[in-house]
Amino acid sequence: MATVVVDVMPKTEILDPQGKAVLGTLPRLGFAGFTDVRQGKRFELTFDGEVTDEVLAQVTELAGTLLSNPVIEDFEVHVEDAR
Repeated sequence: MATVVVDVMPKTEILDPQGKAVLGTLPRLGFAGFTDVRQGKRFELTFDGEVTDEVLAQVTELAGTLLSNPVIEDFEVHVEDAR
């Protein structure tokens, strides 16, 4: 089994109010030196078998149609571990 991970983040030109809220809270909690926070989503898909180029293409299609909004979000697909 292997885990294919899809990380989805807002495009850099899109305002991220959740990230800004976290950034505003950091100094009040004693965390200094951070200049930006972006919040996104992570999807872990466990695949039974070998992760081939065809499987990665299928996950990429899935990420672009269901897991993300391609108008305002970018995504990356990678294999996290193979067991």
